[in-house]
Amino acid sequence: MVSVQDLTAARILIVDDQAANVRLLERLLGAHGFIDTVGTTDPLQVRDLFRATRPDLVILDLHMPRLDGFGVMAELSSDIAAERFLPILVLTADALSETRQRALRLGAKDFLSKPFDSIEVLLRVRNLLETRFRYRFLEQHRRELEQRVLERTRELEDARFEVIDRLAIAA
Repeated sequence: MVSVQDLTAARILIVDDQAANVRLLERLLGAHGFIDTVGTTDPLQVRDLFRATRPDLVILDLHMPRLDGFGVMAELSSDIAAERFLPILVLTADALSETRQRALRLGAKDFLSKPFDSIEVLLRVRNLLETRFRYRFLEQHRRELEQRVLERTRELEDARFEVIDRLAIAA
């Protein structure tokens, strides 16, 4: 249902205040076929970048100056609600349960611990993107089914009116 080509065509937004982390993630993902990545070290740019790129996945550091990852998630909440299911992969060295719970409440779907393992990054990215694309497929299928139901309802309504007209003529 979800091909490797679909996954590697995904748009990924990387947000981390450490430029080395952004570059490392971009190179790692690029080396595995993910060619549409955008990174920033400025959390204040995220909303504009999000709206411009419409990413399929956001990789987000939690602890950043000026605006932390929690603030970024809160800022994006209305945009993400419009997307319905947009995974946020939180990147953090903070292992506190409260931190993870707060991130989950704000919309995070998964976590990566710093320092991160390259294979784990790739596996989590692929899993989240598969989920995103399957969700989008099901949403499209649901819309198609709703359209078919509306069309069939109209056909039945037309047939009902035709029967009533014929009965009126016959009477």
